[in-house]
Amino acid sequence: MSGGENAGANWAKLQAPTLAEFEALADDAFAALPENFRKLCAGVIVKVEDFPDEDVLDELGAETEFDLLGLFQGRGLAQGGAQGQTGELPNMVHLYRRPILDYWAEHEETLGAVVTHVLVHEIGHHFGFSDEDMERIEKQAARQEAG
Repeated sequence: MSGGENAGANWAKLQAPTLAEFEALADDAFAALPENFRKLCAGVIVKVEDFPDEDVLDELGAETEFDLLGLFQGRGLAQGGAQGQTGELPNMVHLYRRPILDYWAEHEETLGAVVTHVLVHEIGHHFGFSDEDMERIEKQAARQEAG
């Protein structure tokens, strides 16, 4: 690369987003989802962590901690309703920062698009949505962010 193309950029100071920055990105991605979809998500907690814990990896048969980008935990509407029983934890979507960053580095999508995709698919599992439904929601979110 010639010196003139990005002469103003200071690449030496660039870093991957922190957990807090990633949470802000996830909040922005959620805010860009269609309003009717967000209303359905009332009570679902989105939590950002670096990696899934060992119990999750073992339960899902993951070979490495990079195999899982996100996870819905709880009682999905497709499994009989979101209303929890006494003693149940709230419905939660986990976004795993390091695996998502790894995936992003190997693909042509923006980081925001990857986070939106994982968020929509994990929430989509909660509602029992089809792949076509989730693809439509992602397209609506992309238009919202662009427009």
